[in-house]
Amino acid sequence: MEKIEKSITYFENHIHQMDYYSYQKKHFPIGSGVVEAACKVIIKQRLGNSGMKWKNKGAETVLCLRCFNYSDGKWGQLWNKISKYGI
Repeated sequence: MEKIEKSITYFENHIHQMDYYSYQKKHFPIGSGVVEAACKVIIKQRLGNSGMKWKNKGAETVLCLRCFNYSDGKWGQLWNKISKYGI
């Protein structure tokens, strides 16, 4: 009975996050598939190759650049800022 009560409390406390119909109308991704795919494409394919070792700063920099590259229009915005302000 305690598990059921905990589950009910959880749903009551998070009902505002479960308006899936509205989220789908706004074309928000529902589920974890988009996040899992991004992890595979952005992170795993670049950082997980055989024999690779990364320090946090280097991995962070590479992943930021990959995120810009995979985001519509962001790569151009990044280079415009670099051209304007330098690194």
